Amino acid sequence: MTDAHASSDDAAVATAGATAGADVVRTLYGRPLERIDKGAGDFATAADLEAEKAILGVIRAARPDDAVLGEEGGQQGAADSVRQWLVDPLCGTLNYAVGTMAVAVNVALRDGAAAVADPFSGEVFFTDGESAWIRRDGADDARLTPSSATGLVDVNLDPPFPSAPGFRAVDLLGHPAFVERFRPRVVSTSLALAWVAAGRRAAYVTDGGDLSTSVHFAAGIALCRAAGCTVTGVDGAPVGAAGRGLVAAADDETHGLLMSMMPGRNQAERTTT
Repeated sequence: MTDAHASSDDAAVATAGATAGADVVRTLYGRPLERIDKGAGDFATAADLEAEKAILGVIRAARPDDAVLGEEGGQQGAADSVRQWLVDPLCGTLNYAVGTMAVAVNVALRDGAAAVADPFSGEVFFTDGESAWIRRDGADDARLTPSSATGLVDVNLDPPFPSAPGFRAVDLLGHPAFVERFRPRVVSTSLALAWVAAGRRAAYVTDGGDLSTSVHFAAGIALCRAAGCTVTGVDGAPVGAAGRGLVAAADDETHGLLMSMMPGRNQAERTTT
């Protein structure tokens, strides 16, 4: 099997896993679901647990020797495995729990294929690590094409805020240049990253540490990179172990504008991407 075939097969596994999880999320939507407290105001529901179980079933059937890190089930297999799947079965649990359909199901092979499913639109965004596509029910797959035309920038305002007070995403919304060029959106789910790759958002901004191995963000980052977006941390450094947060923009110009609004950056840094 060639590397290209392996990547394609991994993309099929990621897509099947995300679709299986999305089916569960959609089926349980609107039902009374007990909240399972995870501390610090965070919680899971039966939909999170059942969706993760469905995703793991797909991965285990196709890739029984691979390690998995699930948001709800934790680490299964060696954490330093060459092949590790990152699973977020329901990104936007609070949205979902109050009846809001802004959620995502994220499945990513670390440094490889990935898929993000929208349970309610029936759309699945996926990548083999090289190209990025969208699949809609009954329609042919189409390439994801980033665009800044909407001028919409999704900003994650959920805690924690590890970069405060140096950087606070909320401050970005009051920056005069931001108000002149962009319009903010806050959907509180990493589905917005898939929307950047698809041209529905000009950019996405969030605080945080290393998000490259986050079950919440890995799939969306993979999509954006494969689609040709400009992706860095909020400090302009590459997303990774030494990174800080995330700025995923449709193009270099949009990224540069957003970076120019970040505090503590000199004029030379403001023009780099």
